[in-house]
Amino acid sequence: MTTMQHRWTAALVALAIGATLALPAAAQWKWRDSSGRVQYSDTPPPHNVPEKDILQRPSVSTPARTVAAPAAATSASGASAPALKGEPELETKRKLVEQDAAEKKKADEAKNAAVRAENCTRAKEQMRTLDSGVRIARTNEKGEREFLDDKARAQEAQRTRDALASECSPQPRQ
Repeated sequence: MTTMQHRWTAALVALAIGATLALPAAAQWKWRDSSGRVQYSDTPPPHNVPEKDILQRPSVSTPARTVAAPAAATSASGASAPALKGEPELETKRKLVEQDAAEKKKADEAKNAAVRAENCTRAKEQMRTLDSGVRIARTNEKGEREFLDDKARAQEAQRTRDALASECSPQPRQ
């Protein structure tokens, strides 16, 4: 790479980092309180703040604040109480928490799958080594080198087969 390419690459990386760091600031609420001071927060302003005093909303699509709906406006699908002020925000927060939990679960599943794949690969390599008949040596707790006899080799082969069965088989979905 030339020096000019290095500079462009560095500039693009800096721009990407700057844009990423600026994202949380864009998700801020800004409003004027009852004493006229400007307030900033990542949560919506109190419900007693009039709409005209809300100066900035997060750019993320959040539902607008609503006035309490009458009981007749609630759906007959099981909502027995009328909607209260703040429910859209609470519902949005609940959905975000659920989405974060689902993403975390998916990331954990992917991490576990990668670990299982690595364990499977290692178990297959170990089984090939055991099947090859080559002498296998280990270091005991005293730091001495000892070779596996036939009995120890058979036990190790069984442990490796168990590992192959648990790590190389597909996991059932829950």
